[in-house]
Formats: sequence, structure tokens, C-alpha cells
Amino acid sequence: MQVNEGNGDWAIDNKQLAIEEVYNYVAICAPYLEVIEEMTLIEFLNFHAGFKPFIPSITSERIISFLSLENAVNKQIRNYSSGMKQRVKLAQAIFSDVPVVLLDEPCTNLDAAGIQLYHDLINEYCKNRMVVVSSNDEVEYRFCKERLNINDYKNR
Repeated sequence: MQVNEGNGDWAIDNKQLAIEEVYNYVAICAPYLEVIEEMTLIEFLNFHAGFKPFIPSITSERIISFLSLENAVNKQIRNYSSGMKQRVKLAQAIFSDVPVVLLDEPCTNLDAAGIQLYHDLINEYCKNRMVVVSSNDEVEYRFCKERLNINDYKNR
């Protein structure tokens, strides 16, 4: 995805996008974003896939397996720990079939196993996509090839 500097237009593969179409090409995960807590995990994933299909060959059932949440599949998300909720948020973003994945502090509330899962998902499913990570913790962005430090742009 490209933003043409002067006029704020969005383009993907040199095709101009109307601003109201951009959401179709972007997925986001952030600790402050909420999931629908009244739903079970399978309900939430199927609901989400209705708006943003998952990448080919990925199903809700496979995602549940990747997340190791088989034992919690029929629990309402409101009963999940903060780490379990973060795994769900990461999955809905990473497995969405979009060219751009935005991750804001993606390892918030994750234990060591969750952080390893995050890196495994990035390595396996984000190879040909733009991934933008916003974080102060290098663990979350160590795989990034390009880095921007916001402090380099202050007082310009």
C-alpha cells in the first residue's frame, strides 16, 4: 500500500483507493481495542471473517488450534484472561487477508509462550505483507527490517 505524499491519496498495486475503501486492506491489533466479549471465540472469529476473510487455507478452527484455546472455544470471551484476549486480537489481525497489518504494542499481556506465538505467526503469515509495529520494546519489533524513531522527527 502506498500513500501519495502530496494529496493523501491511497493506492495499492498502483490502483487508487477511495478513503472509505482503505479499511478493506488494513488489519489492526492494539491492546485498547475491544473484542465482542459476549461472543464465544468461534462466534467471534466467524463474525470477523464475515467482514475480513482470513488468508487462504485458514479457518476459525485452525486459528483456535494455533492459539491453543481449544479448551476455551465455547466460553464467552469476557471470561478470558487479558493474555488470551490479546492472542485473539493478534489472530484476527494477522490472519485477515489484507496487505497491511498494524500492530500497536502487540505483546501487551502476553507471557513467554504468547510472545513466541506472536513471533511464529509473524514469521509464518506476514512474509509478503507490510507489518507496522508501534512499540518501545524491541522484543515486539526485532524482526523489522526498517525502523523509525519518532524522536528523530520531533522539533522539525
